Amino acid sequence: MKSQDIRSTFLSFFENKKHSIVQSAPMVLKDDPTLMFVNAGMVPFKEYFLGNGEPKNTRLTDSQKCLRVSGKHNDLEEVGYDTYHHTLFEMLGNWSFGDYFKKEAIAWAWELLTEVYKIDKDILYVTVFEGSEDDDKLGMDMEAYDIWKQYISEDRILKGNKKDNFWEMGDQGPCGPCSEIHVDIRTPEEKAKVDGKDLVNLDHPQVVEIWNLVFMEFNRKANGSLENLPNKHIDTGMGFERLCMVMQDVKSNYDTDVFTPIIREIETITDKEYNKDEKIDIAIRVISDHVRAVAFSIADGQLPSNTGAGYVIRRILRRAVRYGFTFLDKKEPFIYRLVEVLSSRMGEAFPELKLQKQLIENVIKEEETSFLRTLDQGLLLLDRIVETTKGKEVLGAKVFELKDTYGFPEDLTDLILREKGYTYNVSEFNAELEKQKSRGRESSALKSDDWTTLIDDAEQEFIGYDALEANVKITRYRKVTSKKDGEMYQLVFSLTPFYAEGGGQVGDKGYLEDEHGDVVYILDTKRENNVIIHFAKNLPKHINETFKAVVDTKQRYRTECNHTATHLLHQGLREVLGTHVEQKGSAVHSKYLRFDFSHFSKVTAEQLQEVENFVNRRIEGKLPLEENRNVPMDKAIADGAMALFGEKYGDTVRTIRYGQSIELCGGTHVKNTSDIWHFKITSEGAVASGIRRIEAITSDAVKDYYTANSKVFSEMKSLLNNAKDPKDALVKIQNENTDLKKQIEGLLRDKAKNIVGDLKNELTEINGIQFLAKKLDLDAGGIKDVCFDLGQNQNNVFLLFATEQNGKALLSCYISKELVADKGLNAGTVVRELGKHIQGGGGGQPFFATAGGKNPAGIEKALSEAKGYIE
Repeated sequence: MKSQDIRSTFLSFFENKKHSIVQSAPMVLKDDPTLMFVNAGMVPFKEYFLGNGEPKNTRLTDSQKCLRVSGKHNDLEEVGYDTYHHTLFEMLGNWSFGDYFKKEAIAWAWELLTEVYKIDKDILYVTVFEGSEDDDKLGMDMEAYDIWKQYISEDRILKGNKKDNFWEMGDQGPCGPCSEIHVDIRTPEEKAKVDGKDLVNLDHPQVVEIWNLVFMEFNRKANGSLENLPNKHIDTGMGFERLCMVMQDVKSNYDTDVFTPIIREIETITDKEYNKDEKIDIAIRVISDHVRAVAFSIADGQLPSNTGAGYVIRRILRRAVRYGFTFLDKKEPFIYRLVEVLSSRMGEAFPELKLQKQLIENVIKEEETSFLRTLDQGLLLLDRIVETTKGKEVLGAKVFELKDTYGFPEDLTDLILREKGYTYNVSEFNAELEKQKSRGRESSALKSDDWTTLIDDAEQEFIGYDALEANVKITRYRKVTSKKDGEMYQLVFSLTPFYAEGGGQVGDKGYLEDEHGDVVYILDTKRENNVIIHFAKNLPKHINETFKAVVDTKQRYRTECNHTATHLLHQGLREVLGTHVEQKGSAVHSKYLRFDFSHFSKVTAEQLQEVENFVNRRIEGKLPLEENRNVPMDKAIADGAMALFGEKYGDTVRTIRYGQSIELCGGTHVKNTSDIWHFKITSEGAVASGIRRIEAITSDAVKDYYTANSKVFSEMKSLLNNAKDPKDALVKIQNENTDLKKQIEGLLRDKAKNIVGDLKNELTEINGIQFLAKKLDLDAGGIKDVCFDLGQNQNNVFLLFATEQNGKALLSCYISKELVADKGLNAGTVVRELGKHIQGGGGGQPFFATAGGKNPAGIEKALSEAKGYIE
């Protein structure tokens, strides 16, 4: 059975069991502060498990894209070395929210596996929770055990401990016992030697878990205790790739048709053969896995970057590049060429791959090119480290610096060092790495208390589209502590006018006031698991009273201006540049807006002016806001509303229209475009290959911008003696400055030529070498001319000259090429080592190199030590 058929069979099976099929949610999370990526099939449904929302159907089924590369669930370093771990994987799941429970979940799982997929019952094992003797004092899951006895012999029902058979969402939250289904696909000969039940959960590549049935019935509180959930839920997850391995009768996930087309393409591009050499096999598995993770992430709107989720994606891609570089001898970009195969194979199930194919290819290619340059730079740096290492062991701190500062991976460093007969201090490296991790953990650590419920009110209404203040009650609160913000309180209201951060727009600020006049300031508003949470530094004194909740109207107005401007900007870009332009991200603050979009060349100044004019014409046109809520998604799209990739939409949506601009949007907007006053683009540049970024301002910020520019212009005009035409006056000064520079350069060259004769007489012979170390009153160019003039007319020359310019020091070293060849002298080594005296560094070629530094006082020390290189 082909992988596409395996997936569709699963979904159809549960559809026939009255489950609604839902599309995979974007893999990149935007409104969950606890996770960067969807790392389990249940993540998109957290709000239902927590009781913060109601699904339209209590039975759902899906195939969810998941990524496990960071945090608790981290499979990255195992990927490639075994045949069943992946960064990106599909999780087939069926879900019940307070509907059916263990009986149906187990019966349907068995029916699907054995009767529909026709997997041999004799190769299956199941596990049940054996109970625990810890503080939870949980008994064995006898209910699941007794149900399983109806389908499988008791010798195939295994008892599992808490680690394997009690599933928890995190340190807090819904949890419960689980029942895993394992499959043994070893050969009959292997089975005869070792019973399969003795290999369950022991990481055997052919005895693996394929399905986990989680019975959600408890909630883990902040103090570690358990309480019963109001409703019991079912959360199941079956690894799609592992199921394909079983159904296609192969011994590795990488031998299924999910991966084989990619592997064949890698073989063609690299001229390497899979299943011939273990190191090559690992590299091919790494690349075939990682290109999927990176491609899906980019399609979902997450570009590689140096922070957060973007850094994780960059790290995955660089790991793939590194394996290609080291083991497949690929020194030029090639991974981007695999996107064609990937999109053709998976584009039907995940259309975003086809629609975003060009962007994915461009971004991956640019990232590959950049990292290959990094690898080249790292090789040069590593050569220098080896040159300056005494003995055969490199300092671990140096290897860590290569990794941390230059992105050069330690395993590649180790490989190259071993080829040169060197090692590095691994324990010292690990110590530096642990320090870095500890700093990261400390800065991001967040401790949350349990919620204190004041009013049992699960329904929370947002009224912020229509009102900026309201009388509210606090329904629950909790204290959270972090190193960054210290102690904060999170408050939930019965209803709220505060907009929660989302869709690129910042959360509202404001205050709460009670009837006694006491005020608590709301510093931020965010959404977590479909709950709007208000952040305050203090807890209100009279916690049970009614409060007046007031949004900061000035900040909200400025933010609304900027948000509406992003819609008009999007329309303007598509009008001026073409309909290929798509929004790829935005940040809407009260002071400015940022808009990322797809476009494959720099936007010219003329085009930017045209876009700016387009937006301002819409502002001057006084276009009214046309807002429609609870519009069926299909109707909104049919009406021309633009949906953004990477965003999760419900069955009904909100549309925002200004004239011909119509978008799906949950943000806040001005009532009329004239409220914006004016729009001004402040910058345009590249974010990644094929992605441009515009930053702009509106309203009060534009007024401040023009006021500041006017002040600068007046000051410049004053400096130009109030010239009638300041531009012509400035051009005249620039031309005069250029002429004077040329005259000075000519005088310095003449000066350099004149002193060459004097310096020639100062050369001292030491061990057959013509030596001179001296401070000169010349610029860098003049010193270089002197070095080469002396070097061309003398043999066996070693020169070190220094100069001081504008408070900075410069060292220049020249060594005759015959000395470089015969004596092993290196000008680059000389300036790097002596550069420490001027608190700087540099480099160059073996015969000529320079170093700059910020400590001119160290020049004499550097000059005095130069003689040591030839004595």
